[in-house]
Amino acid sequence: MNDFPNVEQSYAVELVRKTIHLCSLSIPVVYYFITKSTALSILLPLTLVFGLSDVARVYHPPTRQFYHKLFGWLLRKHELDDGKRSLNGATYVLLAACIFIWIFPKVVFITAFSILIVSDTLAALVGRKFGKRRFLNKSLEGAAAFFLSALVVVVLTPKVDGGFMEYLIGAVAALVGTVVESWFTILDDNLSIPLSVGAAMWALYALLLPAVNVYALDMLR
Repeated sequence: MNDFPNVEQSYAVELVRKTIHLCSLSIPVVYYFITKSTALSILLPLTLVFGLSDVARVYHPPTRQFYHKLFGWLLRKHELDDGKRSLNGATYVLLAACIFIWIFPKVVFITAFSILIVSDTLAALVGRKFGKRRFLNKSLEGAAAFFLSALVVVVLTPKVDGGFMEYLIGAVAALVGTVVESWFTILDDNLSIPLSVGAAMWALYALLLPAVNVYALDMLR
């Protein structure tokens, strides 16, 4: 049985949740200045601790009751539903950071993960407050907020050589991320967004800028 069957998630709670989510922007910022091995040596233990505590919350009733008393007001309805056995968003964010730091070149990861944190936050806040017209499985207003903010992220994040094509690659990847965020519901957003944006960027670098070394930023630190 759900510990909080009648919880109504207010917009104020969503603001708090997304403010916490924005703190994860520290991951790509710090990663720019350190090596992949150093980043993973920090993130893997954190992910293990958060992940195990989250698994305990899901499968161990006393832990779940304690956790929900403290943080239940911050969790989404599906995270509070004992029948769904859902991990919380923080666990998925840390898991995504570890997976995609390991897989993607630094220039790709920083953009893809920053889009996850910034654009997913704005899409949720704008969509929930102003969303009226449907776009795929979300609102058109939220999708527009996602895409426009993702373009800003593309402009501000590091590039290999700063040529026009790199910005075009980022813009196309931002569009891919917008569609995935609005449509794809099988995988958690914290995994599907950086996966889709990062994969699109990497593929476009290979297709449009094959001479550019996408690992150049990795070798600077």
